[in-house]
Amino acid sequence: MPRKAQRLTTTAINKLQPGIGKDGKPYNRYVAVGGVSGLMIEVAGGGGKSWVLRTTVGRKRRHIGLGGYPDVPLGQAREKAQAIKDKISQGIDPVEEKRAARRALIAEQLSSITFDQAADEYIRMKEKEFRNPRQRQQWANSLRDYATPHIGDTPVKEIDLAHIKAVLDPIWESKTETANRIRARMENILGWCAIHGYREGDNPARWSGYLDEVYPSPEKIKKRGHHAAMAVEDLPEFMGQLRQRDSTAAMALRFLILTATRTNEVIGDKRIGKSGITWKEIDLASRIWTVPAERMKTGKEHTIPLCDEAVAILQSVPQGGPDDLVFAGPKGDIPSNNFLSSLLKRMEVPVTAHGFRSTFKDWARKHTGYADEVSELALAHVNTDATRAAYARSGLIEKRRQLMGDWERFTREGLPQDDSATVTPIGEARA
Repeated sequence: MPRKAQRLTTTAINKLQPGIGKDGKPYNRYVAVGGVSGLMIEVAGGGGKSWVLRTTVGRKRRHIGLGGYPDVPLGQAREKAQAIKDKISQGIDPVEEKRAARRALIAEQLSSITFDQAADEYIRMKEKEFRNPRQRQQWANSLRDYATPHIGDTPVKEIDLAHIKAVLDPIWESKTETANRIRARMENILGWCAIHGYREGDNPARWSGYLDEVYPSPEKIKKRGHHAAMAVEDLPEFMGQLRQRDSTAAMALRFLILTATRTNEVIGDKRIGKSGITWKEIDLASRIWTVPAERMKTGKEHTIPLCDEAVAILQSVPQGGPDDLVFAGPKGDIPSNNFLSSLLKRMEVPVTAHGFRSTFKDWARKHTGYADEVSELALAHVNTDATRAAYARSGLIEKRRQLMGDWERFTREGLPQDDSATVTPIGEARA
């Protein structure tokens, strides 16, 4: 008959220490505490203690954890151990019972997750890939406004074509671009749900081979929302008017036009605390502006050669410290997002600041002989073509410096008069 373990008290358990090996290092030690056969306390080498019930279930030897000490006190550990042994005597495997309960809980959670809950989890995962913090808010807002009212509380396992149509039918033709964006986001979320076991079957939000049989193509019906751009021939007169203004907004807009850059790169984005051009990015001696990668849409550092007028603008602005903004708002901070658009509105010019990049591209393509790669690199467009990649590696600084100089001259003098049968486009001999 096996010897019964002595019933230890709480005081005795508190005094227990780990075992010490011949090498002097501590090791985990198991001590029977008595009261329930097989109930042990494990004293770890680091001093921590936890309960373990050693017992046999059928033909299997089980080591069943009962929690840590002192979170689970001695009396409670004995009660839990006895309850488990009672179940075993009834032919119940407590380990399998616990696993089954956990599986049932997970299955219940998987079957009840709603679209809004799935969207929150997906966006939380996806935001690590977003380069712009605004993207997270754009995802959340668009789904809140268009999907949530129809399917927000619907378990994702139940979402089918009828649910997707309830979201898209009201906006597919009136707000096509938004609708297609919402569709793609729902497709991503439902695809993620399938991978995680929240739903099965086809993705009712996918386009190819499914919704393309339900809706007309977005490309056929959407109204393209290009940024309003100024006609090439109208730019010199506008620049003449702009040069008569000495406000910070006017100088910032002139600088933006002369460098063919984006609004965010010049004045920043106040909504997300993203600064615009700072003095540390400027090398007046080399007449170079280097925009760091984190401020570029492409995520790559962009080097811009500065023409004479762009340099003059910088020299006319009070120079601050390295981190100070070149074109700051009234309080020395990031200007408001309508800083430049308000100026254009006051001047009664129905274009956007971003549209001047299109004007620059039209001028370079139609009225100069520069290779397309030169103006594309000036605009910091992503280039995948092998030839353009080669141009991008060299940077073409001097070629681009010539291009931007010709652009400045055009903004002052306009297009050359075509008085002869043959006209040599600007830059043709140098392209």
